[in-house]
Amino acid sequence: MTEPSGESTDKPRRPVVVPATGLVMLTAVGITALLGGLTEVPEVPDPAAKDVVIDQGQFSTKFVGARVTVEKSESTFLEDKRFVEMVFDVTNLGDETASVGIPPSQWDKAYLGTSFAGSLVRISPAFSKDAGPFAFGLAKGGGETGQLHPGVKTQVVVRYKMKETEQPPKEVVLDVASFEYEPGFLNDIPSWRMVTDQKGEKFFPEIMNRVTMPVERGDGA
Repeated sequence: MTEPSGESTDKPRRPVVVPATGLVMLTAVGITALLGGLTEVPEVPDPAAKDVVIDQGQFSTKFVGARVTVEKSESTFLEDKRFVEMVFDVTNLGDETASVGIPPSQWDKAYLGTSFAGSLVRISPAFSKDAGPFAFGLAKGGGETGQLHPGVKTQVVVRYKMKETEQPPKEVVLDVASFEYEPGFLNDIPSWRMVTDQKGEKFFPEIMNRVTMPVERGDGA
């Protein structure tokens, strides 16, 4: 793997999980999922709890937590909006600005992702298609941004809208991929690419970590 800053290429490719608080360790198992066809999903590392910090190659990411938030309606004739939000502190470790992006909608296309949120290759339980996802970074001054600048820690929010009578899940489980800095398939120009597994003629994201975050419910949620 070629490093963008000219550092040693002897670093391990797999991201390292650093426990920021106590981790929930369970036995990982291989599963088979029906996702655009019968696809064998490889074994994943032992699950980690919220507050874990993960080295994703291109990003250093703290999984801050998940919560239910409510946006109050400005009209008495409209319902308040409720969201399930996942919050991350993301530092771009590359030399160029990266995109916040959104989680992929298709497992078999997820390996093409180049954004941070694109590395959240599976979120369970699955949300309905009309729920989102929506994703943004919180810029200085309280605004929203779709960019992750090099060396800058940015809080990123990924959210799904809940239906009026829908109950939020007790927890969300995220399968997380990572990136490596490598030459392209058609040229020798290096760039950040998702680490993949090849099954026959197909490519799938290699799940490096699985993180479980309880969904916290505030007042009115």
